[in-house]
Amino acid sequence: MEDFHHNFHLFFDEFGLQRQRSYGSEPMTMQPQIGSGTLHRLIPRPDLDIVFEDLTFHSDFLMPLTTKTPMVELHYCMQGTRVLHVERNQYEFVPGMCVLQLVDEGSVQFEFTGNQPYQALSIGIPISTFHHYMEDYSGARNTDFSSLLGRKPFRLFQESIDPAADVIIRRLTQSVQTCRMKNLELESSVLELLWSAFQSFLFEPKPPRLSSKDKQKLQRARDILLERMANPPSLIELSRMIGLNDNKLKMGFKELYGTTVFGYLREKRLEKAFLLLQQGDLNVMETSLTVGYSNPSSFSEAFRDKYGVNPGHLRRRSF
Repeated sequence: MEDFHHNFHLFFDEFGLQRQRSYGSEPMTMQPQIGSGTLHRLIPRPDLDIVFEDLTFHSDFLMPLTTKTPMVELHYCMQGTRVLHVERNQYEFVPGMCVLQLVDEGSVQFEFTGNQPYQALSIGIPISTFHHYMEDYSGARNTDFSSLLGRKPFRLFQESIDPAADVIIRRLTQSVQTCRMKNLELESSVLELLWSAFQSFLFEPKPPRLSSKDKQKLQRARDILLERMANPPSLIELSRMIGLNDNKLKMGFKELYGTTVFGYLREKRLEKAFLLLQQGDLNVMETSLTVGYSNPSSFSEAFRDKYGVNPGHLRRRSF
């Protein structure tokens, strides 16, 4: 089995943490010159790495890292924020976010904000285990790591933490703190989290039967996204605003509009940006902010992927 644990070792080593065990449970304390808090690592079996983070840095902390072995990581952010830089892309992890990451060999950089507690749960598995989970009883597999990743070293899926997952995470966190959890309960809880994330991000859900009232609510959700394009609500907030649970919102929206909630938002943002740049009244940075992109580089890359031209070139051609 590939030693995907090495990626976690590199992460701990950058914090100056002293690792003692290969398997089992191991709490590690942050070096006082960097910050305070602990990382609690659990390896109940060779193909599973679980890390609970509860950290506060004295000042902003940048940590470069070069991953050595491909892996799949599920990350839940409960408190604080951190930013992940991969190539020219920037990803921000904020409270209440569930992130599924497909990681190949490559260089990344973590950015932690100083004097801000960061609490998170990470679950890592090797590619062989991921492929095993993607197989049906006959051994057939329709979902492949390399196909999902494409030619890039990294791919990320994200959404708000599901309420059911939130209950599991709180139970796990409390049990780890009190050391009152059997391996059976630990592994079954982690597998439930993995299953929920895979089902949400990777598997085609069975479309729900939508009533006319549900369709009206989904149309309202679409209108809210267009009205608040620059500052959209989270999935949980949006579901509450229209009176549908978040699961029905996600699946119903995809059935009605053929894409995910934030996939739809992304397309409408880029369409609006195209029109604004053609009008020529705003520059690229002003346009990116108007449609909800805080990072002009991310906006330019998304725009280029969709339209095959840099936004700055389109604006110059409009004069």
